[in-house]
Order: sequence, then C-alpha cells, then structure tokens
Amino acid sequence: MPYPPLPRVSSGPRRRSLLASVAGGALLAGCSDGTGSSEEGTAGSPSVVERARVRAARDSRGIVERYDAVLAVHPTLAERVGPLRAEAVRHVEAFEGTVTAASPGPSGSASPSPSPSPSPSPSATVPVPVTGKDALAQLAAAERALADRRAKELLDVPGELARLLASVAAAGAAHAYLLTETPR
Repeated sequence: MPYPPLPRVSSGPRRRSLLASVAGGALLAGCSDGTGSSEEGTAGSPSVVERARVRAARDSRGIVERYDAVLAVHPTLAERVGPLRAEAVRHVEAFEGTVTAASPGPSGSASPSPSPSPSPSPSATVPVPVTGKDALAQLAAAERALADRRAKELLDVPGELARLLASVAAAGAAHAYLLTETPR
C-alpha cells in the first residue's frame, strides 16, 4: 500500500517568521552599528550619549531613593528589598562609569560597593504607602515604568550604552516581578 502524499509546505518563510526577523533586526540595529566606533554619528554624538548616560544614572539614583524610603518606613522588608536595592546601586555605578573591574572579595566572588549611601531623610522625598504590600507594589510600578522607558531609549543610543540600557531594563523588569511575587 503506497504512502499518502506529504502535505504541501510553502517554500518561503512564513509571515510570522518574517515579521519576527524584521522586528529583531530593528532591535539589533538600535543596539550596534557594527563599526566599532559607536560614539559617532548624529544619534551617537558624545552629547547625546552623555545626556542619555546622565539621565540613566539620575533615574537609577531615583530608584535607589525609593528603595531607601521604603526601607526607612518598612524595615521588615529589608531581606526582600535589600538585594534589589544593591542591584540598583550597581546600576548607578555602571551609568556613572564608576564600576571598576570586579575585584574578588575574600570569598573569591566580586564584592559590590554599598554606595551611594541612603539620603538623610528618604521618606521626606518619596511618599511611601502605609502597608508593606502597597509599598512593594509602588516600588514594582516604579521599576516597571523605568524599565519600559529604558527599553524605548536604548533605540536612540549606540553600542555599549544601548547594551547597558537593555541589560538594566531587563533587570528592572525582573525586579518588578520579584517585588510583586508572593513570598513562599
């Protein structure tokens, strides 16, 4: 008995594959121009790059201030919020260019710097909800909004800064998730 004929498969790419490829290509084009000298050109002029870097550092400092304000009002959240704050501090350092090669600590792993130090009165600058759950939700919303803004901004800057923005935006989205996740 002969086998039935195989169904006819189109010879070209499917529409979804083509659209995904175009979207991915546009995203990658925003990340790197492939020349190695990514600080040149209109979008990559030093003033545009420097302004974007300064804005990103300022935004990261703002998130650190929010974490500090929440910790000042809700110190019981320190175990949950502290590591995320430490990451936000590293983001500030990365955008300010103060991150040096990771120097191994005594245990052989890179030791993060605890700076910038908390503001003298963070709760006065950033309003914090009364309940811990609402405070975490507010932090998550701030992280999510900043991650979304950075994801849009990375298309306007070249090379390394775009990659850094993408990485920090992804970390911010992960922070938002972790802040809203129910502890087990």
